[in-house]
Amino acid sequence: MLKTIGQALFSTGLQYPKHSNLESKGEDYEVRAYEATRWVSTTLVGMEADAAMNAGFRRLFKYIQGENENKVKVEMTAPVTCRIEPGAGPACESTFTVSFFIPQEHQADPPKPSSPDVFIENRPEFTVFVRTYGGFSREETARSEHLKLVESLGRDGVQFRGDPYYRAGYDSPFKLTGRRNEVWLLQ
Repeated sequence: MLKTIGQALFSTGLQYPKHSNLESKGEDYEVRAYEATRWVSTTLVGMEADAAMNAGFRRLFKYIQGENENKVKVEMTAPVTCRIEPGAGPACESTFTVSFFIPQEHQADPPKPSSPDVFIENRPEFTVFVRTYGGFSREETARSEHLKLVESLGRDGVQFRGDPYYRAGYDSPFKLTGRRNEVWLLQ
């Protein structure tokens, strides 16, 4: 438990999903191809991404602390992703799916969630365009970085899917400097 809490608090020694870096047309974004993997996820509907991410994180943290059918503790990983499916208009609710990558030792047979709000997600191989930024990522900052990524891809004539898009965070809220955040757009 101390190791998991230490990983969650200080973002050290975390496992990441495997990916390959592909050639990018721009210097202000990356192109990554991720392998097929399993993630533990929870979906929320609401108006505010930050509130959804916080609630989703808490649900998933309970899962990795042993709130699953086998009562197995699962190591913290990075990134924590949030798939955002925007609502139909500016005053409409969006759908947020918050996810933790399942560590390699549990990929083949992850512990089954005991909460009806938590599920195992099988992500097929996927390619994303990635813009990285620092600091504490709040909804306004992530939206601005998302728009910068859209502009960069448009500038370079690159085809991408507009929705859904992802926010990805690699650090604990207790890490004050050298933070890493990303926005992802699917190819």
